Amino acid sequence: MKILLLGGTKDSINIIEHVKDNYDAYILTTTTTEYGARLAREGGSDDTIARPLPKEDLIEVIKDYKIDLLIDATHPFAEHITQTSVSIANELNLPFIRFERPTTNLENVDTSRIHYVDSFDEAGKLIAEDFTEGNVLHFAGANTMADIVKYVPVERFYPRILKVASSLEKCENLGISEDHLISMTGAATTDENIELIERYDASVMITKESGEIGGVIEKIEAANKKDIAIIMIQRPQIKELDKNNIVSNLDELDIKLKNFF
Repeated sequence: MKILLLGGTKDSINIIEHVKDNYDAYILTTTTTEYGARLAREGGSDDTIARPLPKEDLIEVIKDYKIDLLIDATHPFAEHITQTSVSIANELNLPFIRFERPTTNLENVDTSRIHYVDSFDEAGKLIAEDFTEGNVLHFAGANTMADIVKYVPVERFYPRILKVASSLEKCENLGISEDHLISMTGAATTDENIELIERYDASVMITKESGEIGGVIEKIEAANKKDIAIIMIQRPQIKELDKNNIVSNLDELDIKLKNFF
């Protein structure tokens, strides 16, 4: 069985390790960065492609490698690639699984400081209107910074990024100085988030609703303890997805995989 895994997330590493431990499968993982590809290889992926792949290139890869199954384990906010992968699976009549981490369970969490918005543009406008004092911690990736700094002065803006060339270039183009960059990998603990709030005198934190694996609970807990606001961008709804193709944990993935092995 040859699997093409659209990765770049912690979920995708868990999938690689699980599949290699339990099935006779070849896994080719695509990521947008060399860092993500290295983690995939360390997790057991047989091969990797470390660059963004447009639809035509993905189709070529699927045909060249004679792929039997396409698994999309990209980030919940990587809307375009999920739409593309669904389209490709339909066109090629290729079995498809979307691994989508569950939304964060906030049942026992104080959510009174959370302001929900549907886009980063909306988040930028909200900060400009309602949070004019203190600094802004941006915990939502380099690709979303431009929508915030349209409305928020870069002097107040502190993004947490992966220090790779593409992200550093985006910061430079937006005029964000190097001493404003927070270099971290993986989800931060509550104490680490508190330390960042204190260090950068933050009054507001921006995050995606990226699920518990993305450290959302720890961000909320830190914001609550330091009494600052959280602006949370809600997940996009991808209408092209068939809910029957979606799994949210490894047990559900196994049920699907057993149809192929």
